[in-house]
Amino acid sequence: MAEQWSPASWRSKPIQQVPDYPDAGRLSEVEATLAKYPPLVFAGEARKLKASLAEVAAGKAFLLQGGDCAESFAEFHPDNIRDTFRVLLQMAVVLTYAAKCPVVKVGRMAGQFAKPRSAPTETQGDRELPSYRGDIINSMDFEDDGRQPDPARMLQAYSQAAATLNLIRAFAQGGYADLHNVHRWTLGFVDKSTEAERYRKLADEISEALDFMEACGVSPSTVPQLRQTDFYTSHEALLLPYEQAMTRVDSTTGDWYDTSAHMIWIGDRTRQPDGAHIEYCRGVKNPIGMKCGPSLEPDELIRLIDLLNPENEPGRMTLIARFGADKVTDGLPKLVRKVKAEGRHVVWSCDPMHGNTIKASTGYKTRPFDRILREVQQFFAVHQAEGTHAGGVHFEMTGQNVTECLGGAQAIGEGDLSKRYHTHCDPRLNASQSLDLAFLIAEGLVEERRQIAKAS
Repeated sequence: MAEQWSPASWRSKPIQQVPDYPDAGRLSEVEATLAKYPPLVFAGEARKLKASLAEVAAGKAFLLQGGDCAESFAEFHPDNIRDTFRVLLQMAVVLTYAAKCPVVKVGRMAGQFAKPRSAPTETQGDRELPSYRGDIINSMDFEDDGRQPDPARMLQAYSQAAATLNLIRAFAQGGYADLHNVHRWTLGFVDKSTEAERYRKLADEISEALDFMEACGVSPSTVPQLRQTDFYTSHEALLLPYEQAMTRVDSTTGDWYDTSAHMIWIGDRTRQPDGAHIEYCRGVKNPIGMKCGPSLEPDELIRLIDLLNPENEPGRMTLIARFGADKVTDGLPKLVRKVKAEGRHVVWSCDPMHGNTIKASTGYKTRPFDRILREVQQFFAVHQAEGTHAGGVHFEMTGQNVTECLGGAQAIGEGDLSKRYHTHCDPRLNASQSLDLAFLIAEGLVEERRQIAKAS
């Protein structure tokens, strides 16, 4: 018989990546305060996302998930939220046309404040301090006071998440997401891109499709779906005191939901079957993601899926593959094969960011665009070979014009990294690189559809 679950049952389990708060009493006070705050998202919205992800699992839709590596308090600004939202919409339109299916849009926004670290402390010179774990826990500044975990930061994270969600909902439903506007922005990008000739054909085809729809009377003024969109939020459920404080009972079903985000995921470092993060996530009814890296074996993956989704509910589980371009073909096929053979309903998504991080000669942590693209291409090739659905992509990206990842049509070199290297944690694709990637993935999707049509 499965152990009894409660929002606090994770506290009896071994836990990884947990900050050491110096004032336990203050932590309890903040948790109690958060528990009285309104939910950030609603159970009905999470169920709607789960239904959409069930369509992805069935091969009838595609998942686009993207946003900041780690949201920061210092860079919180409506323009940054708008620009990232805008790029995700542009990517979604390109992928929708290429895949000929709906694209489910999920942002790494309004809650992605905590980050796992490879070591609990950091040394600079002769000083050793706690590692920076994200703005919800401590400060990036290498100072004694700033690096001490402070529970009050959870209240600021909640406030910022609420404001971010409010703006996203306004953009998604208030006309900013009008399909024609989004495509006009993309045409502007194509005109300026060094790959304009390559991207123009697909962009022109989208323009022709929109013109045809308009001629048939299908326009934003007659069809509301063309001027608004569904947009969901997600983050890694790493800081469990925050997640527990945001856990609520749905009044319509009696089920527990984590109301900090529509979708939460478990990282590669915290997916121990007997650990606290698996324990917490197994009891909430949100869609759950789980990072799958090179160290994960097929039998353990099935065990984890069954712990988190014992009813094998479609749309509940998203498996986010993050291997690195050099390890995909060795590690991913055996996992895909096992999940298929065992009949588990999952969404397979590709995170090509975390396995492709390198250190430039200039000292900056970066990610080469060509390695990111290669991992995505190999992810699709594996699924095509196994007869399964390559269901989505998961990017760390921003709408800002940063210079953190190498390459792309802008040809960012190692000497360019210092110009606009703003990330608080890991390097992100900028707006141009994100759209480059969307067009290149779209080319692969179009070719895949041609091959399928030819074979049939």
